[in-house]
Amino acid sequence: MTTIAASPGVSGTASVLRRLYFVRFAFAIVWALVMFTTAATLGPVAVALLVLYPLFDVAAAIIDARASRAGGSPALLYVNVAVSLVTAIGVAIACMSGIPAVLRVWGAWAIVAGLVQLIVGVTRRAMGGQWPMILSGGISVLAGASFVLGASAPNPTLVNAAGYAIPGGIFFLISAWRLGRAAKAR
Repeated sequence: MTTIAASPGVSGTASVLRRLYFVRFAFAIVWALVMFTTAATLGPVAVALLVLYPLFDVAAAIIDARASRAGGSPALLYVNVAVSLVTAIGVAIACMSGIPAVLRVWGAWAIVAGLVQLIVGVTRRAMGGQWPMILSGGISVLAGASFVLGASAPNPTLVNAAGYAIPGGIFFLISAWRLGRAAKAR
């Protein structure tokens, strides 16, 4: 594993991912805290936040894909870019129909993005620091299913969507710390 981590492509990717994961942690936590204050209704702030989250994911996936070219095909990351972009548009449209529609779109996105994150994490295991990403991807799939099911509940709210970002952010933080060894091998 040390020889793999010491290769310039992997260590350079690990360094970029480490910084990106720290940023993703901070964004997720701040987003969740603000979203918790607006989760009761679909007011303008909640709508903006709900559209912003997948757009932030688009930017992060583009940065990740560019950094990952040296270590393999970033094709799944580009799939994530497309899915997150469609989600941002879908959420904006769903906001006109109400919280249940938003939860269905959000849930479908969490499932697909979680699967992508899980698969990418598995393919990057040799880099190190990917078990948190693998776990996060699996949890995202389960959370997405719960959002879709929760859309049919009486009086659905966006509180769970806000809460969804916190564990994801924590997993990014743990992964960033674990990637430190691979990044330092440069």
